[in-house]
Amino acid sequence: MTRSRRTAAAAALLAAPLLATGCGGDTSVSDELPACASGDDATAAHGVVLMAQAVPTATWLPCVESVPVGWTFTGLDAHSGAARFWLDSDRDGAHAIEVQLDADCDTTGATEIPSEREGLRRFERVEQVSPRFLGERYYVFPGGCLTVVFRLSGDNRGEPLALATQSLGVVSREDLAAQVHEESGGRLQLDPPAAEGDPS
Repeated sequence: MTRSRRTAAAAALLAAPLLATGCGGDTSVSDELPACASGDDATAAHGVVLMAQAVPTATWLPCVESVPVGWTFTGLDAHSGAARFWLDSDRDGAHAIEVQLDADCDTTGATEIPSEREGLRRFERVEQVSPRFLGERYYVFPGGCLTVVFRLSGDNRGEPLALATQSLGVVSREDLAAQVHEESGGRLQLDPPAAEGDPS
């Protein structure tokens, strides 16, 4: 996609937001991969912007660095207060990995382990090991929580989990805001100030 087309798309996305604050039923669904770097200018895809709109407190947004062989991105769902997307596996089935973004999360019963992502605390909880391997991985950060839900049924569970989670990345809200500002020629902001009289 050329810069002019990306700018037009970004402008349309932010000028007519699909996520209305306080309207929990308003939902945006996208089949575009929320890539960490897309197009010739290697900027975050529009799905990442949708997730940022859905959870305005989140200082980090999930994205996909690459889709491993044998895996398929199958959609993104975002609504006011939460967003999620899925990866299907040819060995582990539909929605084998679900990535959720929320303002907070409950890590009760999860074990904190050293995080490979600076500024994000990592917790893990295994719910079941047989016949399916089920559990959650949490990345907790100021203003939000990224949850990776895994539902694996293949023989070698560790390998697909590692492949899928290594393909995930994060984009800082600060960098995404700068991208929106640049792509719109300074006309739009990711987090516009509340209008006078709007609830804070």
